[in-house]
Amino acid sequence: MTRTQYYVAASIDGFIADSAGKLDWLFQFNDTEGVTAHYEAFMKEVGPLAMGAATYEFILNENHPWPYADRPTWVFTHRKLPAIPGANLRFTTEDVGAVHAQMVEAAAGKNIWLIGGGHLVAQFVQRGLLDEIHLGLIPVVLGGGIPLLPAALTSPLELTGLTRFARGMVELRYAIPRPTR
Repeated sequence: MTRTQYYVAASIDGFIADSAGKLDWLFQFNDTEGVTAHYEAFMKEVGPLAMGAATYEFILNENHPWPYADRPTWVFTHRKLPAIPGANLRFTTEDVGAVHAQMVEAAAGKNIWLIGGGHLVAQFVQRGLLDEIHLGLIPVVLGGGIPLLPAALTSPLELTGLTRFARGMVELRYAIPRPTR
């Protein structure tokens, strides 16, 4: 069954980027033992991706080859953005609810990764489309920046997993409760 997942890293005070939109604080942990293997295991289960324009532009500005192979990627944007040659991109202005159905079909049983952009993820949350949060907690305090998720999830989340890494890093996996009817 396809799950829609927010796989993200945040400082312990809840920010996914610093106040300048930078990730240097996170990149210093890239070589932490076990992190690469953990990410690769996650990616084996991922089909389509969704990201906002700011995340897409961040990836463009890194000047590296497209890191997501041929996975279909929806970029939610209201402005014209350059395409990356060889990437399977779909630029859209549509509502996440309409696009989510297309993503589930494209997933063919794999999971959907909502990559970066708490505001985009908040739209999925508000429509009841988020199934899991994979939250990597990075042992730094930024004191401000881009928030993890600017949406309310007031029902208790179900902790489904915890992975410890060296250097004080942990990943918490939460299932999002579904309203009972």
